[in-house]
Amino acid sequence: PPAYLYLCSVIVGLSACCSSALVGGAQACCDVSATSRYRLSWLQMDLVAGLTVGLTTVPQALAYAEVAGLPVQYGLYSAFMGGFIYTVLGTSKDVTLGPTAIMSLLCASYVGGNPVRAVLLCMLCGAIQTTMALLRMGFLLDFISYPVIKGFTCAAAVTIGFGQVKNVLGLNNIPRGFFLELYYTFYRISEARTGDVVLGLLCLAVLVMLTWMKRTLNPRSEQDTTVARVAHGLVWGTATVRNALVVVAASLVAFSWNAFGSPVFTVTGKTSRGLPPFRIPRFSETTPNGTVISFGEILEDFGGGLAVIPLMGLLESIAIAKAFGSQNDYRIDANQELFAIGLTNIMGSFVSAYPVTGSFGRTAVNSQTGVCTPAGGIVTGVIVLLSLAFLMPAFYYIPKASLGAVIICAVAPMADYSVVLKLWRTRKQDLVPFLTTFLLSFWEVQYGIVGGVIVSGLMLLYNIARPSIKVSDHGVLVMELDSGLSFPSTEYLSRVLYTQALQGECVCGCIRL
Repeated sequence: PPAYLYLCSVIVGLSACCSSALVGGAQACCDVSATSRYRLSWLQMDLVAGLTVGLTTVPQALAYAEVAGLPVQYGLYSAFMGGFIYTVLGTSKDVTLGPTAIMSLLCASYVGGNPVRAVLLCMLCGAIQTTMALLRMGFLLDFISYPVIKGFTCAAAVTIGFGQVKNVLGLNNIPRGFFLELYYTFYRISEARTGDVVLGLLCLAVLVMLTWMKRTLNPRSEQDTTVARVAHGLVWGTATVRNALVVVAASLVAFSWNAFGSPVFTVTGKTSRGLPPFRIPRFSETTPNGTVISFGEILEDFGGGLAVIPLMGLLESIAIAKAFGSQNDYRIDANQELFAIGLTNIMGSFVSAYPVTGSFGRTAVNSQTGVCTPAGGIVTGVIVLLSLAFLMPAFYYIPKASLGAVIICAVAPMADYSVVLKLWRTRKQDLVPFLTTFLLSFWEVQYGIVGGVIVSGLMLLYNIARPSIKVSDHGVLVMELDSGLSFPSTEYLSRVLYTQALQGECVCGCIRL
């Protein structure tokens, strides 16, 4: 069957490279010697982790396609290539690549729900990221400061979460844009469908309960009885694949109501069946009235997205890789990570993917399940491919309210507003780029990022031009700089030194100049 031929062609094409990559990943992640080979015990853990992540990936991919404004199958198109590519090139055993909430939101801002442009944007982002890796330009990520990142993620959580309220309420034809969604959602709230509201709230309640159960679950102990271990495993497993369970249960409910002739839920509807064709992205676009939009015009429409999306994708994935590398005591190669993400996006564009990056939630599941090498990504990719090959007709009955609930629960942890108090206590001036990014992101997400970077840059330049100094006068005038001397600060330092010298007769000296 075509599904098996497609699957085999992907795996065989990568298998020649996988052996050395897996052993290298195991050496870094599982503390083995250079002469070791891939062990059966690793395979068992990788299979379990890949299966668990796969059951999490499928419903999330469907939901994130909704955030991107694309047909749901594009979420799955974007979810499998990363597993194969990262197995070969990745340097973190935990990271999983695929669609994420932030990348989906950014994609929606620049492609406006146009699949052709989304796929082309994926290729261009991959080319930019790969070029950055080859030129070792990862240092550019250092110019996106912590307050800017937190301001953007907090605003993105609110924007994405509220954007799904319309699906939970069963409202259709709500215009995009945070303020328009806010206005029309409340303006048309009287049109909410009872079935969608009840199902959406029920899905939210179940997801919150299962999330709380997993967070409060005590670690397994050697002294636990067999019954206790089985119960622990059941609770942990159920809570881990909660998204899949909720979506499947909601789909069965919707199918049952439809079978009895009472379609009370807004469902996903008809989707493209089967695997995506392997083809080069289209570099031009033809509108319904026959107008041809050239590649140059599309690039002009993308504008700053060709800088914002690649950088944010790299930043998100590298931050996740470093966090889990530190937690599990291994090191990553940042430039190779950039190359892996870039190549994933390039190859993904040939199977109709939109831009992807590392997913924190799925990476956490991967790590907690005990994955030993990046090979778990192959299992995840196979599960997504099998879903595309055989389950697409069943996706017709997935209620949009259940996908909305999945997204809301997925982005809720991103809204970490405790950072405001942290910045206030440590460095109050960092609240300026944080608030700039946070507020502008509600207008347009790209304006929030660009505005925050500009404000951070101006503050950095100001600190260079006006360095902190200590002046003491005990017969000798001593000036100490907290940083090195640079040309923007010379006039300022000369003026301060001259002013201090005029206040009394003394011998002048300067240190750390």
